[in-house]
Amino acid sequence: MKNDKIFRGLILFEMLLLAGLSAAYVYKNREVLCLITTVAETGEQAGEFIKWVDFKVSSDALGKAYEYDRDTYGEQVHLNWIELLAYAAAKTGGEFSNENQINDCLDEAAEELIKGKTIEELTDNLKYYNYYLEAYTAVLGGMVGEYEIQAAAETTEAENSFVWEKRYGLKAFLPIAKDFPYSDYDDFGVARSYGYRRQHLGHDMMGQVGTPIIAVESGYVEALGWNQYGGWRIGIRSFDKKRYYYYAHLRQGFPYALDLKEGSIVQAGDVIGYMGHTGYSAKEDVNNIDQVHLHFGIQLIFDESQKEGSSEIWIDCYQLVKFLYRNRSECVRDDATKEWHRIYDMRE
Repeated sequence: MKNDKIFRGLILFEMLLLAGLSAAYVYKNREVLCLITTVAETGEQAGEFIKWVDFKVSSDALGKAYEYDRDTYGEQVHLNWIELLAYAAAKTGGEFSNENQINDCLDEAAEELIKGKTIEELTDNLKYYNYYLEAYTAVLGGMVGEYEIQAAAETTEAENSFVWEKRYGLKAFLPIAKDFPYSDYDDFGVARSYGYRRQHLGHDMMGQVGTPIIAVESGYVEALGWNQYGGWRIGIRSFDKKRYYYYAHLRQGFPYALDLKEGSIVQAGDVIGYMGHTGYSAKEDVNNIDQVHLHFGIQLIFDESQKEGSSEIWIDCYQLVKFLYRNRSECVRDDATKEWHRIYDMRE
């Protein structure tokens, strides 16, 4: 009888252990397991769209894939940085912590594509490639391409004389203006308690009051005004409507560029507002945040039902911000209006 009890106890322990391991596996791989609900896996049927994205692409991988794309522009084979990253993710299950493994994946894909293999041939046996391609396109789709930007004219001595140059490359900007200091760390998902207990679904960049805040990507102003959690905040929607950029805790008394309003079109690199520490108050224009910082967030929207509510998809953008450091908008102050403006305009 005693041995039977021990035996049953061991069986129960093994069952609990297996249940725990299964739960851990499901949690770790929730991104992949949810793919069965996506268009990529089930076909184009009504109501099917991506429900979850766990964006783990490292800044180093972003930089390497981007350089492949930029450096092959105009060549017989032009590599697409998002396709390269999706290939690497499909090979590793979306994990980018092993730098050597990721570099090998990117190099392997680039080499095979340059030799003449198509991306369809290369990814034929990669079950989740289409998912990662769609997910990463939603994150990165507007950041690299052709554009024109002003440059200082070299043939004249006149001040403020510019020429337009056609370029291809990174056309998204760091959300902090050039030459303004800031500090940050990966704080996505940490606890917040004001109002109710919740996760921090953005990235905080600490700096000085009045630091010019830059539009990361071109788009239109979808939200502008006071929010008791974010204080003075701006919400900008990308033109393809896949990305919603959120800039919060802007400066007390002078939060925005003077001509900004809901519906305004902004260009990547424009000054849209100024760093502060407003928020955590139902009353407008109150500094209730202890530390001066920009709260920067990126929400992905595959269907309008995801815009607000429990189905929102916010990504950890720390690594992306590190990557965007290579492109900072240079600004100058207008002493008459006390506003900052970009020096070199851009058009797409």
